[in-house]
Amino acid sequence: MIWAFGFLFSSNSPEDWGFYAHSLINQQAVYSLPPEMIGFYKPHIQFITEKAVNPDRRRYAVVGEAEKHYIDLDHYGDSALFILPKYWFEAVEKIPEDSLRQNGIGPWSAYLTMISLTKAFEQKNSQAILRLSADLGHYLGDLNVPLHTTKNYNGQLTGQEGIHGFWESRIPELMAKDYSLWVGKAEYIEKPQLAIWDAVENAHNQVDSVFRIERELTQNFPEDQKFSYEERNGLTVRVYSRDFTEAYALELDNQIERQMKRSIKMIADFWYTAWINAGQPDLSLLDQAEVEEEKLTPDPGLKVREHL
Repeated sequence: MIWAFGFLFSSNSPEDWGFYAHSLINQQAVYSLPPEMIGFYKPHIQFITEKAVNPDRRRYAVVGEAEKHYIDLDHYGDSALFILPKYWFEAVEKIPEDSLRQNGIGPWSAYLTMISLTKAFEQKNSQAILRLSADLGHYLGDLNVPLHTTKNYNGQLTGQEGIHGFWESRIPELMAKDYSLWVGKAEYIEKPQLAIWDAVENAHNQVDSVFRIERELTQNFPEDQKFSYEERNGLTVRVYSRDFTEAYALELDNQIERQMKRSIKMIADFWYTAWINAGQPDLSLLDQAEVEEEKLTPDPGLKVREHL
């Protein structure tokens, strides 16, 4: 769950809450689209925004969904970005598919989602376009989060449990209202699969600072100043304090804002590229019918990474 507006250390499952940052990122991406596209997307901006969280909900209900949200690059060693094939069919020839899935298939899956979106444009299937646009926004957003590129995704290997939700939930919750999120106009991406891997590399290069700065700040904050308690929907929940949150964000030098902007730009570019590759269909002629609600039944037997 990336960029999610979650409540730290709550007993409720993630899908019970709004996912502020994922929704905000998808919403902002719409405004970067050209006139030929925004005329279709803007009337559906509520769907694009609200359904940005569907892939996270799907993790608890659909086999094979969870591994689409991350890749544990450190599982493959220091040379992971050089040894891993960039295209899925090459990857499964080199590495057993079950091993790939166990360690995350985010970069490959995001590209395949873009291919599906391109086909939806070609078929002029308005419902599929909207659903896949929302999904693709989520997956690309996830891959711009450093903690979605490491097996220490929640600090569980370094005694920093809770850092995942802190980075992608608590900080945007408190600070995103002050971010400047305009990223300019969408641009065509010549090699989208390689662009995805570039984004993953950029995110992974920031993993060290995510952990190091939290660890250093913790040494200067007593426990009762690092955490506080807030009322959420009738529950008292333990959260990172505002002072600690602001200090961490400052030491990270606006890292979260930068990665949110990277996500927004990338999503708009990928939507635009899919439309171009589909032959630039006239979206004004598409059916404006409501998209059917996705029915998901949680499966308690599924193993899902929890990182609140």
